[in-house]
Order: sequence, then C-alpha cells, then structure tokens
Amino acid sequence: MNAKEFINDLQWRGLISQATDLDGLTQRMAQGPVTLYCGFDPTAQSLHVGNLVPLLTLARFQRAGHRTLALVGGATGRIGDPSGKSAERDFQDPDVIAERTRHIQAQLKRFIACDDEARGKVVNNLTWTQNVRVLDFLRDIGKHFSVNAMMTRDSIKSRLEREDSGISFTEFSYMLLQAFDFLMLAQQENCALQIGGSDQWGNMCSGADLIRRKLEREVFAVTLPLLTTHDGKKFGKSEKGAVWVDEQMTSPWEFFQFWLNTNDKDVGRFLKLFTFIKRTEIEALEARTQEAPHLRVAQKRLAQAMTDLVHGESVRLQIEAAAEALFGKGDLNVLTADTLAQVARSVPHVQVARASVDRTVAGLLVQTGLESSSTRAATVVSQGGVVLNGVKAHDARTKVTVEQALHQRFVVLKKGKRDFAIVEFQ
Repeated sequence: MNAKEFINDLQWRGLISQATDLDGLTQRMAQGPVTLYCGFDPTAQSLHVGNLVPLLTLARFQRAGHRTLALVGGATGRIGDPSGKSAERDFQDPDVIAERTRHIQAQLKRFIACDDEARGKVVNNLTWTQNVRVLDFLRDIGKHFSVNAMMTRDSIKSRLEREDSGISFTEFSYMLLQAFDFLMLAQQENCALQIGGSDQWGNMCSGADLIRRKLEREVFAVTLPLLTTHDGKKFGKSEKGAVWVDEQMTSPWEFFQFWLNTNDKDVGRFLKLFTFIKRTEIEALEARTQEAPHLRVAQKRLAQAMTDLVHGESVRLQIEAAAEALFGKGDLNVLTADTLAQVARSVPHVQVARASVDRTVAGLLVQTGLESSSTRAATVVSQGGVVLNGVKAHDARTKVTVEQALHQRFVVLKKGKRDFAIVEFQ
C-alpha cells in the first residue's frame, strides 16, 4: 500500500493518538522509506503485552518498506521515566539493567527483522551516552531546553502537583536524555520519526524541537494510545499480574488464555491494534461477535494470532490440543510434557513423591482441592464423574501409580466437564 493508505490503515486500527505533522509525515513517506525508532526501557526482565503495541507498529512500518530502529534504554533505564508514574522508580544495579537489556534486545529481534541493517536493527542508548561528560551535555543539550516549558509537560506537571512525592532532578532530566536519543539517531541513522505511547508526547516533542534547533531538520513524532479495557482498567494484567512475552514468566498456555478471555467489547479493538489480520476479516469477526457472541470466534482468532506471533504456531497447536483434551474430546496422549507442565502452572496442581504408596483417587481429589472430603470424593466417583488421564474412575480407593502417568510424570484429574487439576510425580 502507498503512504496515504498505510497511514489510513494505522488510523483505522486506532494506532495514532497524536502527531506533530501527519500530513507532512505522509508526504515524506511518499518520497521513499523513512527511518523511525521506538524506545523500550529495561524496567523488567521481559517485555509485556503492553509493549507489543509500539513494537508491532514498528513491525508494520518495516513491512511497509521503512527502516526500523528498536532502542533499548541501557542508559535511560538507569534514570527512570516519570511519565505515567506517581512516584519515583527504585534504582536498579547497573549489572541488573545490563542483563535485562540483553534479554529485551533478544526479544525485540524476534519481531523486528535485523538480518539486514538496511531494514532494521536494535540499538542501545548507553552506546552514545556513557562517555558524554556532564558539563558538555549541559552546555550542548541543556541550553536548548526551557525549564518553564518543561514544567508544562504532563509527565512533569503531574508529579509537581503531588505534595507527597514531587520529582527529583534525576527524573526531571529524563526528557533531555530521550531528546538526546532522538538527536543522536537523527545524526547517526538519519532517523526522521519517533513513535511511542501517548504518555511520551512531551518527551517526543522535546526531541523534535532539539533536532530542529541543532540540525535545522524537520522530524516527526507520532504517539500510540495507552491501552485500557472497555471499563477503564489497565490493559495487560491477569489474575497473576502482568502478562509477559517471556515464556518462563508467562507460560504460552497462560498467554493464550489471556487473549481468549478478552471481553466482547474489547476484542474488535484488540484485533486491530495487535494483529496483522486484514480489515475485511476483522470486520467479519466483529460481525460474528455481534451475531453469536457465545461462539467467541473473534477471541479464538485473536488468541491464535497473538500466540503464533509470540510463541510460534507449533506451540499454539499444542495449546489448542491441550484445551481440546481438557475441555472437549481430544486425546491427552498427544500432549508433550512441556505443554502439560505449562498447563500445570495455571491450574490446581499438586506434586507427589514417586515413592509414596498412599495415592488413591479420593485422596488426590481432596489434595488438589477438587473435593472437600474423602466422603464427597467417593460419592462423585461412584456417580461416574471423575476421569484420570481420559479414563473414567470406578472406585475412589483405587491407587494411582506412576505407570498411569503421562510421560511417567502427569496425571490429569478431571471432575465433571470443567473442573480439573494436575498431579505431578516428583
């Protein structure tokens, strides 16, 4: 698609919140590929699903033929961005930040093609910041910033209005460092566009102003919406907390379930914001949600697309097979040990010693919390309501052995149609 069609698609998807000069950017893109960047500070060991909106927007630009720079804030991560924060972040040890930076750099390369630097690469702002002397920085960069103007920026103003916390000079300087990043990328990489969350608007405009003053060059800034659910809650939280890209922090099973549980009022918007699914298909999915919400076809498509993107199609197929085996008529025997271990992290789960001889069906029903007493467990077994690894239990006193376990490790204990737990032999 051409530049105008591309921008129109971003607008239709709800991906443009603010822009310094959208018409000017469109004209610039029509002349040929532009280089753009987005920054990700290493505030945790992994990116989370909220980071995917700007990251996948970078990927959209790259797919449209533009050059993308994914910046990891090895320097700015040591300072802390005050935007959207009511109190100052706790400082992390530089070694911790360096380790997080390496992890996030690796994650970014899964979404941005970096095999050819003409298409995109990952950069670290510590590279050009660590050897800058403070006096040189204040003289060459600081002189271009008006404190009066800085204090009107939302990220600063909101903190100044809080008597309990205020803002330190350290965080106050974050705006200068982010602007410096934009300047360095404009000089070194011919970067002409910065994208980021709408809470970054003040910082991004400051960077564009700095480049205009220092280089006498016009650059652009586009912000993306900060996401909430339809009822105003912060996006990206599950019952266990943040939903991470790292599979060790959020298992692919939990990741899939997070998207599958999307509310009907949010699913169309999330399909637009997060996936590369075309407009015609998304509109058809929205219509199906209106007509037959109980089928949850849009949620299933969203979960499939996002899991494929983050964890791969083969992992997603295993997850779907697990769901079919647990809730439908699928075969548990086709599931890998890794998939069962993922599911075990997300459902009632007990570990038992292999040497233990006191493992009855009734005992495990109570131990896993599926039943409150041995008497109730015996009753539900006698009524034919309990299944172990797909086989109906007939006697609550029957011993459960390692030999019955899938991969000699897991027993899926199911009561009724929806309640289940996993017993893991250690």
